[in-house]
Amino acid sequence: MRCRIVTRGSPFKSKLAPYEAEIKELKASGASIRAIAAEMTSRHGLAVSHNAVASFLKTHGLSQKSFLDGISQTRKHELLKQLKAVWTHDSTSIEGNTLTLGDTMAVLEYGLTVKGKPLKDHQDVVSHAKGVDFVQSLIGKKKITLNDLFALHRIVVGEASHDIYRPAGVWKREDNGTYGAENGKSIYMPYATADDTPKLMDAWLKAFNKFLKGVKTQEAALEAYLFAHVAFVRIHPFFDGNGRLARLLANIPVLAAGFPPIVVSSEARLDYIRELWEYQRAVGVIGLKNRELLPESSRLCNLRSLVKDWWQATLDLVAEAKGAGSQGQ
Repeated sequence: MRCRIVTRGSPFKSKLAPYEAEIKELKASGASIRAIAAEMTSRHGLAVSHNAVASFLKTHGLSQKSFLDGISQTRKHELLKQLKAVWTHDSTSIEGNTLTLGDTMAVLEYGLTVKGKPLKDHQDVVSHAKGVDFVQSLIGKKKITLNDLFALHRIVVGEASHDIYRPAGVWKREDNGTYGAENGKSIYMPYATADDTPKLMDAWLKAFNKFLKGVKTQEAALEAYLFAHVAFVRIHPFFDGNGRLARLLANIPVLAAGFPPIVVSSEARLDYIRELWEYQRAVGVIGLKNRELLPESSRLCNLRSLVKDWWQATLDLVAEAKGAGSQGQ
């Protein structure tokens, strides 16, 4: 007698599949597997076990390690808010935002406005914080797409375009550049041309997605961040928001590998801007004829050292949170 083979699907997977985005958001917020199971049951009456959630996360590549592992649930929530506020303050401050860290916390935590401070500064802070949330929602994706980049740009700079040549969510339509000083003279340095940008960004994205698969160690995470950040800035693919996007996007492989974000200190703004300028001057303007995304240079060594120093601040915050958790046990 021949045995009939019965193929069974995964009942838990089929139950949870429609809510993948919600589960990813909960996972990114630091919620435990048991907490996610309870939340899915509360929201949708699914009555799933924590084992079902664990299986779903593993199947969908969402079960990678996190820097939040080993921290109590309450402390996780507070640490994420703390990191988001510091990240948002420093990144927007580098671009000229006048809100202090305390102001930024008040805006994000309570929705307050700070007397005497520009409305745009408040909007930029809120938009950047949403950008952090969006980046966290991308953790676990096997491949970041152009649409993800465009969506993040719209979040960070706002939907409204200044004019048809300065739109949100599409590549720049006009060439751009920056000014610096050299030997006592003012010098204009162009970024990639608008015409070259689409092909250069295709190459950037292809290389970036390779990093998502290969980052396992802290050193590899540092190199992934450095590549994504500096190469993106060299191209400067959007009319505005390039620095903020570079500092957000470059953290995706870092977070995906289970490490806390690298936050460029606003106190080091001048060093940061100067080293980027000097590096780009050293390696030349990027284009289709000079398309190497991250050429080696002694200036790149300087940037690597600075990034490593800046990273220590968030590494220390996480270590402190884990230490506090172990003391309370």
